[in-house]
Amino acid sequence: MFDTIIVGAGVAGAVAARKLAEEGNRSVLVIERRSHIGGNCYDCPDEYGVLIHEYGPHIFHTDEESVREYLSRFTEWYDFGHEVVANVGDKLIPVPFNLNTLHMVYEKEKADRLEKKLLEEYGEGSRVPIMKLRENADPDIREIAEYVYQNIFLRYTMKQWGQKPEEISPEVTGRVPVVISYDNRYFKDKYQGVPKNGFTPMFEKMLRHKNIEVRLNTDCRELLCFQDGKIYFQDEEFTGDLIYTGAIDELFDCRFGRLPYRSLDFRFEHLDTDSYQGHSVVNYTVSEDFTRITEFKFLTGQTDADGTTIVKEYPFAYTGAKGEIPYYAILEDENQALYEKYRSLTEDYQGFYLLGRLAEYKYYNIDAMALKAMELADRLMKK
Repeated sequence: MFDTIIVGAGVAGAVAARKLAEEGNRSVLVIERRSHIGGNCYDCPDEYGVLIHEYGPHIFHTDEESVREYLSRFTEWYDFGHEVVANVGDKLIPVPFNLNTLHMVYEKEKADRLEKKLLEEYGEGSRVPIMKLRENADPDIREIAEYVYQNIFLRYTMKQWGQKPEEISPEVTGRVPVVISYDNRYFKDKYQGVPKNGFTPMFEKMLRHKNIEVRLNTDCRELLCFQDGKIYFQDEEFTGDLIYTGAIDELFDCRFGRLPYRSLDFRFEHLDTDSYQGHSVVNYTVSEDFTRITEFKFLTGQTDADGTTIVKEYPFAYTGAKGEIPYYAILEDENQALYEKYRSLTEDYQGFYLLGRLAEYKYYNIDAMALKAMELADRLMKK
């Protein structure tokens, strides 16, 4: 019998498993439904030898020294300041909208005047949510806000979420600010980049420990049973700790209804050219049905493959159909209330811990997820 069972071999599961196995000397079983480890960070070479992120682009970025230090035990890094541009009309402009973007959109005299107002109003380096900018009393600042809203924010948001920005949680809309600086980087964190040899090798090294067993292609419901306040593993009562990182509604057979998510349809293309768009990520904020195109060689720094591979992302409403993946929780009060009904079912079970974006029905960046897994493992080892 194992000391700890972890469902899911993504960031949350892998980090928690390693800490518990190594620092707590616990025997850990990791159960993974997919055929691979790494969760949505999974990457692999495609048939042309180009390293791709199968579930869309993932970039590690953090200011948290402890997370960077911990993950660096298992990988070296390809460090870079991630930059994104938006295709607006005949221009590629930096996003989030910043002072460089301002000077590309407006002629110099007007741009200088608008820049001065932004600096006086918000201060250099500020990151102002677009919905807050639209509330400013100054008509010039509202003009900037309206340009950003119409050309960068509105259509992209409607494609991504299937809703108008006014209907979306501030937690989501706040992720796309107007930045009062000349810094074109998409993130402001001290550390930015991807594992030098890929995310998958990093997770392979993390899970390679004598106290860890990983079972792939395994649905946890084939091994676990929840009955009368007790957890059973292969028909025997399990009294250790269970960390669950999967979809909480599916664990309980969606008895209250399915939690709503947005999903993505990824369409990969390989082209016989050195470069397709000259950028790692181009957002299509006005035109096209897809939201963005990622060109992986610009994301990973790979130079040893011929041609280039891109992926287009088409958002849609998750239905739970075979092959669909829940990516983004839709953070509305009604959905949160539904989540709480599922979460409350876990309170009857001793040693049952929810961890991760599907288990907690919320969005996490990689660093935040790793930090929370580290903290949970530390608490369990002190218990």
